[in-house]
Amino acid sequence: MHKPPLPNKIPNKLYLPTNRTDPFFPTHSSLPSSKQPFWKWGNDNLFPYALALMSRHSTTHRRIINDKADYISGKGFSFDPENQMLEAFTRRANGSGESLRQVFNKLAFDKALFGNAFLEIVSDPQHSFLSLFHQDASKCRVAKENNAILLHHNWKEFKHDTCRSLPLYPRFELSDDGTLRSIIHYKDYEPMFEHYGVPSYIAGMNVSAIAYKTDQWNISRLDNSFQLSGIMVLDGEVDNELDAHQIIRTAEKRFAGKPGQVMFMIKNTEEADNSKFVPIASDNEGDWKLLHEQATSDIVVAHSWFRSLSGLDYASGFNSERILHEYEIALNTLILGEQQELLEPIRDAIANLLGCDASSLQVINRPPTRSKPLYMKVWEARKNDGLDYDPTDPQQNLFLAQITKYALKNID
Repeated sequence: MHKPPLPNKIPNKLYLPTNRTDPFFPTHSSLPSSKQPFWKWGNDNLFPYALALMSRHSTTHRRIINDKADYISGKGFSFDPENQMLEAFTRRANGSGESLRQVFNKLAFDKALFGNAFLEIVSDPQHSFLSLFHQDASKCRVAKENNAILLHHNWKEFKHDTCRSLPLYPRFELSDDGTLRSIIHYKDYEPMFEHYGVPSYIAGMNVSAIAYKTDQWNISRLDNSFQLSGIMVLDGEVDNELDAHQIIRTAEKRFAGKPGQVMFMIKNTEEADNSKFVPIASDNEGDWKLLHEQATSDIVVAHSWFRSLSGLDYASGFNSERILHEYEIALNTLILGEQQELLEPIRDAIANLLGCDASSLQVINRPPTRSKPLYMKVWEARKNDGLDYDPTDPQQNLFLAQITKYALKNID
């Protein structure tokens, strides 16, 4: 299996010298043997494939997953401006040139889609550098001993000799290239599921399928130019059943549009031509529309998300106040919790491997719409929000534009 490239070291002057005792226990890595199976992810071990496929077919479902990942990864990171090492790491988190925000966004996406996410940690015995690589969750499985993660490019055709094993953090293994490697497994808790997490929208999988099928129904109608369904009775004489099928297939190809829209039948008559079309009336378009709208609403509920943050209510008018209100609720009920869950192991790895204080590392959260003009001062904004304010405080006399400009410097 392809290994991620070796990380480029950040200049050594940015790193604090360390001579502490190594708290980790590196061992030499080895590929799993036939006696080291893995825990299946789903009955056929292909449950992640099914989740990924469903996300590509249901528009609302995919939009919510994308939005969750974007809101959770925020607009970058804030940190102590005096911490040069932490600043360098947020700008370049691995040798592939990815920033910490890019890696964080992939983790948030996998967590929202699969209920699981995997982060590979790379260092060396001297702890002279640290690199973080996102690993595609669909390629990861938990080893039977629950102490390692197995990575394979195609679990439909699993082979031991093309599999890679990484110990779960904080254990590390010494790789052939001389680096220490470990992996973090994030997972959403679900009763009765011990080895893998379950996505929060699990109860909405059926309604996601309904939304997909109602979309397919509309596509079928477009393919048939909105023709009526019905039965076409052809008057003709055939010698055998094979000839009758040949006539029907020819008629379907030329006149039926999408197969199944019109049913053809062959009928033998003795005198006049009795060919006719018998339409099948269907007055259920309203039912289909209501079914699609109900499925869409249920998808939002299953995700514990909000309609205005998914772009579902823009047709009725852009209500910035509602968007800001629902964003605040999402921020305090879901976004901040997910951010802390993803960030805590990263801060721990930075502190243990680089000897760098990462407690100031936080995600920058910004609402999707701006509620206050940038020419407003901080004390005026605080007064407008009903907070304590001091017009004589130099910090509160800064314009919101100045704060925004400072925050943009930390955006990856």
